[in-house]
Amino acid sequence: MKLVPISPAAGTGIGARLTVPVLAFGGILMAVMQTVVVPLLPDLPRLTGSSPGAVSWLVTATLLAGAVLTPVLGRAGDMYGKRRVLLAALGLMTVGSTLCALTSDIRLLIAARALQGAAAAVVPLSISILRDELPPERTGSAVALMSSTVGIGAALGLPLAALIVQYADWHAMFWATSALGATGFALAWWTVRESPVRSPGRFDIGGALGLAVGLVCLLLAVSQGGQWGWGSAPVLGLFAGAFVVLAVWCRQQLRSKQPLVDLRLASGRRVALPHVAALLAGFAFYANSLVTAQLVQAPVASGYGLGLSIVATGLCLLPNGLIMLVLSPVSARVSTAYGARVTLAIGAAAIALGYVVRIVDSRDLWVILLGAAVVSTGTTFAYSALPTLILRAVPLAQTASANGVNVLMRTIGQSVCSAAVAAVLVRHTTVLDGVHVPTLPGYQLAFAMAGSVALVACAAAVAIPSDPSPDGPERTVGRPGPTQETALEGRS
Repeated sequence: MKLVPISPAAGTGIGARLTVPVLAFGGILMAVMQTVVVPLLPDLPRLTGSSPGAVSWLVTATLLAGAVLTPVLGRAGDMYGKRRVLLAALGLMTVGSTLCALTSDIRLLIAARALQGAAAAVVPLSISILRDELPPERTGSAVALMSSTVGIGAALGLPLAALIVQYADWHAMFWATSALGATGFALAWWTVRESPVRSPGRFDIGGALGLAVGLVCLLLAVSQGGQWGWGSAPVLGLFAGAFVVLAVWCRQQLRSKQPLVDLRLASGRRVALPHVAALLAGFAFYANSLVTAQLVQAPVASGYGLGLSIVATGLCLLPNGLIMLVLSPVSARVSTAYGARVTLAIGAAAIALGYVVRIVDSRDLWVILLGAAVVSTGTTFAYSALPTLILRAVPLAQTASANGVNVLMRTIGQSVCSAAVAAVLVRHTTVLDGVHVPTLPGYQLAFAMAGSVALVACAAAVAIPSDPSPDGPERTVGRPGPTQETALEGRS
């Protein structure tokens, strides 16, 4: 382990004071980039002269690239500098958005959307930077805000994109996100200083390639299973390939002296259970926005739908982002007082309660908004607690890579949720004016499924060992003091 000189950008002026909001802005941009294409999906086959199947890759490419690059860039940040890798991720995101604005060719659009997937590493890298740079008393609330930006950006992205698409050319949406991305890059370059904590060594290229192939096979099978057929040869082959590749990858990681992912550390209960909870929380969270958007847009003739436009639907989801913004410091205070695992358990239980509200009544708009708000409240508590649990359980030199894996587990949970909800709704449909529309019992079954997963996440949170530190859960999360730094330097 070694400590590197702090970059010239470091300081105590206004730039240093803006580090937290600038990093949070980057996290919001990441979530916005993932959601802005959703309002365009029904019209893109006509606009690009391609098939609906090809257009669906605009979502799949971003998902796959983000899943692969998150742990890889997290490890690179631990080794080569978190600020440097953060800027690279923001730069790739901006370049991808600009390419989308310049073309209507579906092949270039898919490639550009894959570049945007690099932004998925922004959140774990930022969380690691906050741990390295902030004093302990500020770290908890900053990490909670950073983790909540995923939900905040998702809630903001849909109405923003819908408004632009409705009143301007669709390329204007990508020009707007390009400008936002360039702004985020410039602000991060100005305010964020390089962390002094490094983990030098050789980058595990073989491990990165193995993880990439395994994740692509797994997530491609999950995301395309409904379209290709779950029993089809391509899907079964992808699942089998993912199992074999990831099994070989795990063996290689255990034998490597400098692995991409420290599986021995990750297998301990204090790290493994937060990863499991992240996967389950990602599943439970994603059903809220995914199902709500479809339900309120369903035709009134269905007996339950409200027939809202895409803009009105986005405005219905907007309060969820505001809730996460307001409650993130509250969740941090709960973690400080009672421990992050208690916060995670409360959040998961609240998510389950929100889905109970959705099951009881999904016809009245105010009840729909209330249930969604309860789920968002629980998501805020759960998502803010997860990085804190990881930060206190791993060495300083592995914070970015460990949080990258935790974000990866959330992504996998969201992907599985999308496939599971689609499978449920396909099996519970009715024909209305010649169009297959999901039934209300189908939506309620999806809510019950997500609520049940949230309860399992609550059980996982309760099973996480309590912090052995006598100083409390939050004392181990902040920047290392002089004694810790001396110890690190002595081991280099």
